[in-house]
Amino acid sequence: MSDDGNDTTPDGSQGNGGIDGTDGTDWRGRGRSVLDRLVEASVFERVLISLAALVLSIAIGVVIILAAGRTATCESAATTYFGVGFCYDPFRVYDRLFLGALGNPINPLFDPLHGQFAAPFREGWTPFNPRLADTMTETTILVLTGLSVAVAFKAGIFNIGTQGQMVVGGLASTLAMLALAPLFSGVTATLVLLPIGLLVGALFGGLYGAIPGALKAYADANEVITTIMLNFVASLVALYLVREQFQDPDSFSTKTNDLPAGVEFPKLVYAPSDEFSVLAFVFVLLLTGATYYVLRYTSFGYDLRTSGLQPDAAEYGGVDAAKTIVASMTISGALAGVAGTVYVVLLYGYFQPGLPAYGFDGITVSILAGNNPLGVVPAAFLFGVLKSGAISIQTDPNVDIPIQLVGVLRGLIILFVAMPEFFRLIGKRANDLGGRSRDRTGGSGPVRSDGGVLGGEGDE
Repeated sequence: MSDDGNDTTPDGSQGNGGIDGTDGTDWRGRGRSVLDRLVEASVFERVLISLAALVLSIAIGVVIILAAGRTATCESAATTYFGVGFCYDPFRVYDRLFLGALGNPINPLFDPLHGQFAAPFREGWTPFNPRLADTMTETTILVLTGLSVAVAFKAGIFNIGTQGQMVVGGLASTLAMLALAPLFSGVTATLVLLPIGLLVGALFGGLYGAIPGALKAYADANEVITTIMLNFVASLVALYLVREQFQDPDSFSTKTNDLPAGVEFPKLVYAPSDEFSVLAFVFVLLLTGATYYVLRYTSFGYDLRTSGLQPDAAEYGGVDAAKTIVASMTISGALAGVAGTVYVVLLYGYFQPGLPAYGFDGITVSILAGNNPLGVVPAAFLFGVLKSGAISIQTDPNVDIPIQLVGVLRGLIILFVAMPEFFRLIGKRANDLGGRSRDRTGGSGPVRSDGGVLGGEGDE
C-alpha cells in the first residue's frame, strides 16, 4: 500500500483504496464490462432486454402523460388517481396506440381482474380490418428500408442515403411502367408491368447507391456526408422532373399520371379500398429470406461481413475491399429502390415528390434488429404499430391528447428499445478496433509468409 492510502493493483496500477466502494474498479471498467456483456448476449437475452426497455419506456410515458394531464386545462378530468383528476388517461392512450393499430381487437367487457369474463375479442373483429391493413402497409415498406440499411451496416458502411435511393427507385419505376402501360392491360399489366417496375426500381436505386460506394472505395470520401447530400439531390431532381416534365395535367398537386389499374399487388383477403396486400408482404418476406441467405451462407456474404468486422484481416485474406464496398452499397440501394416501387404501387398508384422519411426510419429499424435481416421484420412491425397507432389516437374522439405528446411517447419507445442494440453495436465496434490495435502492436496478428507477424516490427 502506498503512503497516500491508494492500493496498488496486481498489474502495478494505482487503485482508489475502495474509497468509492468499487474496490479499485472505476466507472470506465464497469461500463466496459456492461458493453462486453451486451455483445455476448444471446438472442433470447436481447429479446428480453428489448421487452424490458419497452416496459420501462411505457412506465415513463405514463408519468409524462399524467404530468401533462395535471398541468393541462380541461372541462372534466379523463381519469382520477388517488383522488386527483387528470386531463389525460394514460391507459386509454396506450390502448389506442397499440391495440388501435390492430383495429381494437379486445372486448371492453373482458376484464378478468374485476370478475368480467366476457369473450376476449370484440364481436365482429377480424384481422382483415382497415387499421391493421394500414399497420401492415407501413411494416412492408419499413422492412425493405431496414434491409437496405442493414446490408450496408454489415459491410461497415453507414448508408444514410436510403431515402434518396428510395426516391430514385420509385420515380424511375413509375416512369418505366407508365411508358410501357399502353402495351399491356388487365392481368397482363400485373404479371408484366409490376415485375418490370420492381426490377427498374432495384436497378436505379442500386446505381444511385453505387455512387457514394465508389466515392468511398476509390476516393476515400466519407459515406455519411455523400449519402446525405445525395438525398437532397434526389429529392430536388425528382421534384423538378415531375413538375416540369412528367406532371399530371389534370392534377393541381405535383404528381405523375396514375398507373394503369392492373399495376398493383392483388389484395386477395383485404378489401379493394385497403392499401395492404398479403402478396406484397410475402414478396418482402421472401426478399428478407434471400438477403439473410446471401449474407449468411454465401462466399460473397462472408466477404462482406468480414470486411465490416475486420477490414484489415479481410484484405489480407484476399478480399477486394473496394469492390466489396461498392457491391454492398449497390445492393443496399437496390433494396431501397424496391421500397420506393412498393411505396408507389401500394399507397398511391402514382409518384409524388416528398416521400415520408421511411429511409431514415429504416436506420433505426436496422439498429433495433441488430443489423440482422430476420430481426428487421419484427422491428419494422413495431414501427408500423406506432405509426398506425398514432393515427388511431388522432381519429378517436374519446382520446383528447395533443399530437405533440403522442410524438413524444413514440420517440420514447423507439429510443428505449433501440438503445440497448445501439450500445451493443458500439461494444462490437470497440472490440473490433481493439483487436486491430493489438494486431498492429504484434502478439496476436496474422502470421506473414516469412514467419513474422503482421503489425510487428518492420511492418509499415
